[in-house]
Amino acid sequence: MTVIATTRPRAALTEEARAELAALLGDRFTTSLPVREHHGKDESYHAPFPPDGVAFASSTEEVSAIVRICAKHKLPIIPFGTGTSLEGGIAALAGGITIDLSNMQQILRVSAEDLDVTVQAGVTRKQLNEHLRDTGLFFPIDPGANASLGGMTATRASGTNAVRYGTMRENVLGLTVVLADGRVIRTGGRARKSAAGYDLTRLFVGSEGTLGIITEVTLKLYGIPEAISSAVCAFSTIKGAVDTVIQTIQVGVPVARIELLDEVQIDAVNKYSKLDYAVAPTLFFEFHGTEAGVKEQAEMVAAIASEHGGMEFAWAVRPEDRSKLWQARHDAYYAALALRPGSKGWPTDVCVPISRLADCILETKQDLAESNMLAPMVGHVGDGNFHLVYVIDPEKPEEMAEAQRLADKMVGRALAMGGTCTGEHGIGYGKMAFLEQETGDAYAVMGDLKRTLDPDNLLNPGKVVRV
Repeated sequence: MTVIATTRPRAALTEEARAELAALLGDRFTTSLPVREHHGKDESYHAPFPPDGVAFASSTEEVSAIVRICAKHKLPIIPFGTGTSLEGGIAALAGGITIDLSNMQQILRVSAEDLDVTVQAGVTRKQLNEHLRDTGLFFPIDPGANASLGGMTATRASGTNAVRYGTMRENVLGLTVVLADGRVIRTGGRARKSAAGYDLTRLFVGSEGTLGIITEVTLKLYGIPEAISSAVCAFSTIKGAVDTVIQTIQVGVPVARIELLDEVQIDAVNKYSKLDYAVAPTLFFEFHGTEAGVKEQAEMVAAIASEHGGMEFAWAVRPEDRSKLWQARHDAYYAALALRPGSKGWPTDVCVPISRLADCILETKQDLAESNMLAPMVGHVGDGNFHLVYVIDPEKPEEMAEAQRLADKMVGRALAMGGTCTGEHGIGYGKMAFLEQETGDAYAVMGDLKRTLDPDNLLNPGKVVRV
């Protein structure tokens, strides 16, 4: 259930604090209402909570100075990348200052020999890959939105390539972080393994700005595959599609992407992206490797699909065709909203062990069939992660209540199957109650960590854990 919970009262932006921030940043500090409103909401249905001011930082040193001013005046601090989060993670629930990191767009170092790169937090994934285009390398984590790499790190993002390349958790080597008192620390490094001390890097990856503000990230890079091929395959039943995914993973086919779109979502994608795929449960595939390897992977998956009611593969081999296919997949959220003009999206996700994926999806689909809710389904099912978007009118309490009931039931089902309340959307304030349910006594330990690193509860208060 959605709970807005922060014990921190709304802090006042005093004239003294305003003057200090303006002296530091000039016109890069603003209290303009439109700017504040833009920084108080994300891409979801969650109600907006604008901050009292927005500070546009350009360096780690500036972030540290802003934080010191906020700490002095006990002002809450909310980091902001591109605003594409989905669980209210950037809402200024207690007011305060949003630190916008989007101007921090320097790619500080690329080491092609070591397959790593260091970037400022505001660099976006598309910007990085464009910069790497002539090196033969790429960064594979692709959540769909052109999110900032600092934000992707803070939310432990993943996306369509995670089944092969992992999530941000597996691909972050080191960080520069500004703590709640303004101190700057560096965690991890460029070595691919280390047994030196506590793993502070993993502590901040996924902390959603509640423990520190990430200003620089060192990431793994990968060689661009010799051959890439994508395909679309429709199925007579959603069970056949899901069973194809499960068998593909269990036999060890190193597929790069496997995305599931149910019949409602594929219909929306067809209309929005002007495609003509069969309106049926559908898998989008992508294979990476050598020419021979890609051919072998594709043949194995095609054989598995045929056993489970899969139709003929529709191939997308040319780069422009692959780009069109995956852009359509990334636009699935907006395609869902277009089914009901003027609506809002209530996106939610869960992730379960791959062996329970079919059960979880089929039971969720049955709940939808018994409800009147419009809720297309899409998922990174290769790693057991799937999403619903409840297409709602927030002004209708009965719709909000039904969406909440179904979302609660879906999460409860995933937890009972050994899964998690969120595979990649994060907690924000939208899933705080579920996190407590999922983690049990460990939830209190998270609170202890928060109080230790942020004793005044200044960093993104009201998110992830209640303190």
